[in-house]
Amino acid sequence: MKRFSIAVIAGDGVGREVIPEGKRVLERVAGKHGACFEFQDYDWGAEYYFRHGRMMPPGGLEMLRSADAIYLGAVGDPGIPDHITLNGLLLPVRRAFDQYANVRPAYLYPGVASPLAGRAGGSIDLVVVRENTEGEYAQVGGFLYDHQPEEVAIQTSVFTRRGVERVVRFAFELALRRGGRKRVTSVTKSNAQGYSMVLWDRAFQSVAAEFPEVETESLLVDAAAMNFIRRPESFDVVVASNLFGDILSDISAILVGSMGLAASANLDPTRRYPSMFEPVHGSAPDIAGKGIVNPLAAILSAAMMLDHLGLPGAAGEVNAAVAAVLAEGRVRTRDLGGGSGTREVTEAVLARLP
Repeated sequence: MKRFSIAVIAGDGVGREVIPEGKRVLERVAGKHGACFEFQDYDWGAEYYFRHGRMMPPGGLEMLRSADAIYLGAVGDPGIPDHITLNGLLLPVRRAFDQYANVRPAYLYPGVASPLAGRAGGSIDLVVVRENTEGEYAQVGGFLYDHQPEEVAIQTSVFTRRGVERVVRFAFELALRRGGRKRVTSVTKSNAQGYSMVLWDRAFQSVAAEFPEVETESLLVDAAAMNFIRRPESFDVVVASNLFGDILSDISAILVGSMGLAASANLDPTRRYPSMFEPVHGSAPDIAGKGIVNPLAAILSAAMMLDHLGLPGAAGEVNAAVAAVLAEGRVRTRDLGGGSGTREVTEAVLARLP
C-alpha cells in the first residue's frame, strides 16, 4: 500500500469548513487504489497570527518539507492586511518549494450555467498556467519617507529567462497532455513594459519552436481579458505572469459558474519538494461558519493532488462524481443557485463514488 504524508493547513474562514470535506473524499477513494493518507494538521493562519504575530512558526517551512503534498484551505482575515497574509504564508511556501507552476483549470460542467449567454456544458475548457515564484510578486522594493506626506514606494518586478522559459515549457507540455486543441496562448503587456514583458515574449517564441505541433497565440493582457469574455471556447492553455495569471484565472472561474468550483495546484514539476493544492475562493468571512460554502473547489483540488501523487484513477473517479452531482442539479450550494449545505454536497459526491 502506498502511504502519503499530507500536510494540512485548513487556515481561516471557510477553509476550515471545506478542507474536512475534501479529506473525507480522499479517505474514501484511497483504499480502492491501494493508498493511505496520513494527515498532519497545522493550525496556521489568522488566529495563529493574532496569538504570535506571524502566520506560521519560524520553522514552519521545515515542518512541511517532508510532506508528499500540502492541502490548503484559505488564509485571510479582515483584521489582517492582505499583504501580510500573502507574504506571511502563501508566498514563502511557493518560493521555498519552488512551486513555479500555478495551474488553474476552468471547465463549464454540464448542468452549470455560465453568466455568458448561449454557452453549453463543456464548451469552455481551459487552463491558466500562472508563473508562481517571481514576476510582479517578487516583493523587491521598499518605502522611502515611510508614512510621511512625501512618501515614496518602489515596487520592482523580477523576470528571469530561466523562470519564464520553464513555466512556458510546462504550459506547452500540459497542452500536449490534455490532447485537445493543443494551443498555448501567451499573455503579456510588452507594449507598455518594454523590458520584462519583451523578455517574456522572446522566451515564449524560443520555447514554442520546440513544439511545432502546438498552435500558439500571443495577446496583450487587456485583449486577453476581453477575449476571455468574447470567445472563451477558443482558449486551451493560457500562460501568463504572476499578476496577469492571477487576474485571468479569476475571470475564467466566474465564466464557468462560480469561484466555488475553482481548484488550483501550486506545482514543483520536478517533484523535489511538496506541491500545494488549494481552492482559490479565499476565506470568505461573510459566509464563514454558516455551513453553506461550496466544498467542490476543495474536492476538485484534492483530485488534482491525487493525480499529482500518481493516482490518476482515483482522481478520475472524484472528478466524475463531481460532474455527476452537478449534471443532476438536485444538490447544489447557493453560489450555483441552490440551497444545499456544505456537508450535503459532499455526501452527494461520496454517494457517486464507486
